[in-house]
Amino acid sequence: MSGGAEVTSSVSRLRPPPPDAETRGVVRRLALLFGLDSIGGGFLNSALIAFWFFERYGTSEVQLAGLFFAARVLNVISHLGAAWIARRIGLLNTMVWTHLPSSVLLMFAPAAPTAALAAALFLAREALVEMDVPTRQSCVMAVVPPTARTFASGMTNVTRNARWAVGPLLGGTVMQHVALAGPLFIGGALKITYDLMLYRSFRHLRPPEEILDVKPVLDPGLER
Repeated sequence: MSGGAEVTSSVSRLRPPPPDAETRGVVRRLALLFGLDSIGGGFLNSALIAFWFFERYGTSEVQLAGLFFAARVLNVISHLGAAWIARRIGLLNTMVWTHLPSSVLLMFAPAAPTAALAAALFLAREALVEMDVPTRQSCVMAVVPPTARTFASGMTNVTRNARWAVGPLLGGTVMQHVALAGPLFIGGALKITYDLMLYRSFRHLRPPEEILDVKPVLDPGLER
């Protein structure tokens, strides 16, 4: 992208300065945490989960198609619901407290005695798991200066994509040589670890719009 994508001063059209040390530190921590989440997500990709349903319950191709269609519809709805929740409890709380239960739900699925119950747990997970996507992107853009947004977005997304590519390879190996449900437990555990570490690291760092959204309480006497 050209320099026109950056926020520049209305007075000067010069290239914005490079990110300072504090911004780089924040982006570095976010990238490492997002990378951990992506590895966990790689263990839980659609191909491995579909194979698990097929091997564990004998789910047919038609049933799997319907299951994943419903899952993606729930993903769409969760994207829309994320903004509504974030306005009430904040970006970070929405990211963590919707994402963490989704991992727990999927880790319970291998204990389900029937395909229907396992599918219900999977769909409940899909209704929550994507709520951290728009809130995560908004949070990254909010906690860095406007001139560093391209840098922050590039670093965090490259890290996520690189780590996500590793997960399926490891997950398939675990599924073949260790346990069929192994990727569900490992992926869920990695994602829960990510949620807890993210909350611990950034719970005190509030995006500017959340701070500015607090309206001051005026003295009635001053209003007169």
